[in-house]
Amino acid sequence: MPNNTKPITPANNAVNMQNANKGTAGTNRQYDQNQGNRGKQLNPNHKGK
Repeated sequence: MPNNTKPITPANNAVNMQNANKGTAGTNRQYDQNQGNRGKQLNPNHKGK
């Protein structure tokens, strides 16, 4: 797995969170993290503050 050391700009991060990389063998880390948080927020058992 190559180590990408380029800094991620806010614009790139916003686009990456919407890009699922469908049809590829790889994953998009920002997308995965965003969807994980989305799942937590949509969980009916998740209680807010």
